[in-house]
Amino acid sequence: MATALHTLVRTGARAKTRVGRGGRRGKTAGRGTKGQNARAGRKKRPEMRDIIKKLPKRRGYGKNRGRTVVGSTPASAAISLSRLEKHFEAGATITPKTLAAAGLVSGRGRQFPAIKIVSTGTITKKLAITGCGVSATARVAIEKAGGSVA
Repeated sequence: MATALHTLVRTGARAKTRVGRGGRRGKTAGRGTKGQNARAGRKKRPEMRDIIKKLPKRRGYGKNRGRTVVGSTPASAAISLSRLEKHFEAGATITPKTLAAAGLVSGRGRQFPAIKIVSTGTITKKLAITGCGVSATARVAIEKAGGSVA
């Protein structure tokens, strides 16, 4: 049975050519031209690493930022007692929706910012507050005026 050239199979390992030791190659011995790359034992620092190490570390701004930081959350809003006194009648119930209707906070659709009532100013009207954060001193002032905080 005759063996065709395209069916031949290598029986041993291919001969390894060692670079940089003279021999058949002559002149530059397969190392290109002059310089650092042509020398024995050459080790070049990875230059991209040097560039990267010079950049400042901005933690929280990388590819995994979306896993920890929700960019769609609106910033929180602080509402003072004096603004509530000015915009609402006595006996009113204050919710994020009523604050948005009064123009004190801006809500996108059904999404409102986190709201906290702070004790700047005074209050004399009886108000019922639900769904909003209230500082400790504001809570005392609202309850002293006859209102309630839920």
